[in-house]
Formats: sequence, C-alpha cells, structure tokens
Amino acid sequence: GLKSLALAQTAMRDTLLRMKERCDPYVYYNRVRPYIHGWKNSPTLPNGLAYVGVESYAGQPQQFRGETGAQSSIVPCFDAGLGIAHAPDPLTLYLQEMRVYMPPRHRAFLQVLEKATDDLGRPLLSGYVRDRKFSTPGLWTAYCTCVDLLAQFREIHIGYADSYIHRQHQSHASNPTAVGTGGTPFMTYLQKHLDETKQAVVQ
Repeated sequence: GLKSLALAQTAMRDTLLRMKERCDPYVYYNRVRPYIHGWKNSPTLPNGLAYVGVESYAGQPQQFRGETGAQSSIVPCFDAGLGIAHAPDPLTLYLQEMRVYMPPRHRAFLQVLEKATDDLGRPLLSGYVRDRKFSTPGLWTAYCTCVDLLAQFREIHIGYADSYIHRQHQSHASNPTAVGTGGTPFMTYLQKHLDETKQAVVQ
C-alpha cells in the first residue's frame, strides 16, 4: 500500500542525494552533457542529424531529444497515482513528448492510470483518500507522506538542475545552452511542478 510506496520513494530520494559523490557538475556539463544533449532544438545541430544508410529516413536529417530522466515512467506514474495535476505549460508538453521514448507498455500503463477516476471524476486514489481524511486519518497521513516524498524528490532535482546546468551555463561558454538535457528551458517550470505537488495536500 501507501506505506510500501513511501519506502520505495525514500530509497529513491536517498539514492538521488548521492549524485555528487561521483558526478562533478563541471565535468558533467562540459564533458558528458554535450554527448547526451540530443539534436532537437540544439544550436549545434539546428537541422538535426542524418543517419546514412537508414532507408526509413530517406536521407532526411532527424531531430531527437537527448537522454533525460523525463523518458522514465516513474515520476509520471507517481503524479497519476497520487492524483497530482499540472496546469499546461511548456514542460508538460515536453513531458508528453517524452512518452514517445518510453517502452510502449509503460506508456500504456500511464494512460490507464491517468484515466482511473471515481464517479465524481476525481483521480481514483486521491478521491478515495480525501473522502476518508477524517474517518481514517492514518490513510490520509500515509498519502501525504507519499506526496511529500515526491515533492522532496522534485526539490532535490531542481537543486541539481541548478548546479549541474544553470550555474555551469552562467560560468562557461563552451556549452552555451540554458536548457535541460532534453532541449527545453526548465528552471521556472520545474519550480511550478514542485509547487503543484505540494498543493495536492492542502486542497
């Protein structure tokens, strides 16, 4: 149940906190990131990349996003399962695009989870929990713990986005792009998604 989910989220958070043990922001930005940035919205490859010998592309340059954690179904699964909604913005559009890069079954699972609503049209789990907020306070507490852990994960991620990308961009001209690894602007919208996560337990 929710307690098991919280244990998994705690392990995820604690693992994420170890990032700087073996990953230096300067080295990541200048020596690793250029190779995983992708070639969609990339100033260095504005027309994309041609794949010679791939018949299905007919010699036409292709534009693909870079490797990014947004291609994982884990955080979208938490949002959908916990009933956390994000108002449309450039980041939500980008995250929807990232689903093209997910395994098809992961993508299908997310679609089913997002459509799971109660008779009032509310997300299934959060609606159930809210109806029992006072009659079963332990259930509400467990739900809030999961939401808080997701907020913590997002807050840590914002810190890394700042130190590994935003600050490096400000101080180094060798990789001149103030966008996320997938090729989108990020800081403002990451903060917005964090705020919307926290809002889920005060509505």
